Amino acid sequence: MSVDRAGPVLVEGPVEIVLDDGTIARSDRFTVAVCTCRRSRTYSWCDTSHRPREGAALRGPSARWEKGS
Repeated sequence: MSVDRAGPVLVEGPVEIVLDDGTIARSDRFTVAVCTCRRSRTYSWCDTSHRPREGAALRGPSARWEKGS
């Protein structure tokens, strides 16, 4: 198992996780990224939602692409 403070927990597979509601999530992959931020759309698996979105943050809301620039 590998833990990254800013990301998921990497676990050697296959993996079974018992969720809060009692359902079991299974993966047969060699390495599984388990979400710890709870932002993932595919929770309990990491989908990289914990990563900052650089493009939108750098441009800001008023940035626009104009033809010819």
